[in-house]
Amino acid sequence: MHEDKSYSIGTYLKFIIPSLLGIFLLMVPLYINEEITLVVAIWADFIEKYLGHMMPAIAVILISISFIGVLFTKFVQPQFILVNDFLRSLFDVGPIVLLTRTVAVVFAVLAFFQVGPEFIWSENTGGNILFGLLTTLVAIFFFAGYVLPLLLDFGLLELFGTLMRKIMRPIFTLPGRSSIDSLVSWLGDGTIGVMLTNKQYEEGFYTKREAAVIGTTFSLVSIDFTIVILLELDLTHMFLPYYGTIVIAGLVAALIMPRIPPLSKKLDTFYEDAEPQQEEEIPSHISLFAWGLRKAADRAEKIKSAVPVFRGGTQNVLAMWLEVVPVVMAIGTLATILAEYTPIFTWLGAPFVPILNILQIPEASAAAQTVVVGFADMFLPAILGSSIESEMTRFVIGTLSVTQLIYMSEVGALLLGSKLPLNMKDLIIIFLLRTLITLPIIAVMAHLIF
Repeated sequence: MHEDKSYSIGTYLKFIIPSLLGIFLLMVPLYINEEITLVVAIWADFIEKYLGHMMPAIAVILISISFIGVLFTKFVQPQFILVNDFLRSLFDVGPIVLLTRTVAVVFAVLAFFQVGPEFIWSENTGGNILFGLLTTLVAIFFFAGYVLPLLLDFGLLELFGTLMRKIMRPIFTLPGRSSIDSLVSWLGDGTIGVMLTNKQYEEGFYTKREAAVIGTTFSLVSIDFTIVILLELDLTHMFLPYYGTIVIAGLVAALIMPRIPPLSKKLDTFYEDAEPQQEEEIPSHISLFAWGLRKAADRAEKIKSAVPVFRGGTQNVLAMWLEVVPVVMAIGTLATILAEYTPIFTWLGAPFVPILNILQIPEASAAAQTVVVGFADMFLPAILGSSIESEMTRFVIGTLSVTQLIYMSEVGALLLGSKLPLNMKDLIIIFLLRTLITLPIIAVMAHLIF
């Protein structure tokens, strides 16, 4: 890009209008009917209301397609799949993905028809994943898949990447453009943040280390879901101190986690199939904002029609439906079965009893099992903690369940289903480290508040 190149007002509008629309649709909290919500949440509620009865069946069909597609590709070797990079990435997969999709299709069918062992399809295990979580996720993936190009393709990342470079790199060891991923996750939805991070990683904008850090540091649940946690814990009157504590503890974790293993040990190399996109040096005679605006306009100018944008959105949707939904069904069901029918999380929570006692958290024994059970599903701590009498303890439980970030029924499963360089061992260690880092901060804030 030439430094002296000028752009028309139309080019700048091509950057500004889609970018503002994308921000509004994914990130701007709205106050409707005395509740804080987001457009993506309104969309999910709309689908739930009018198509909710069909969504579990749609989820089963998608999981079945993902499974049958792999078998068809392995045994028939169809050329139309093997010569198409996108279709090949969906169906020409390894044995672990095949095993996951096999388990997913079995769980999905059993849960849908409520046959076989009840512990698989009960309303607290596979039934909850299929009829609750996946119903919402399938709708959100459709919406977000088509909205993400508004953030990705029209220059917004180029502008923010330039403006935030001097903040994100020294503080969080990340490129400036990751600030948008972070904001989408914190203000919008963690699942969308994972989608965005994975897409940027595949396109060569992040190294393995950067992608792993972003995916496991900033993909928090959305504001509206934190309100659901407060409702369950009867703490809605404490939203501001609650979310303020989440932000403080989350920022401290974001400062520490990239600098210690396992994230610090990830390689600063790019995705094997991507062409690395290096950050350009900014000319000394031009301001950050002016350079960022030029970069944004340059990106927007390359969009000549809506066809490639729509095609990219369609591929986003299909990738999330066929790659991620089966992982969520398989891993989420297994995690909730362990939480519901085995004492494993009670045993794992036992070491936290003395820690909670040292931090002077009331009802430490009851609270301890909620500390680890969040790894299975982020809402489980709120369910188990709702019967605890101490308001302060419920506050700690609700806040910690968000700052822990990794939970296998959604974000954890999404991370494993993505191309990001993370495995189950990484996620377990990151979950425990985030717990140990944020719990004392949350406890201190709780003592100040109560």
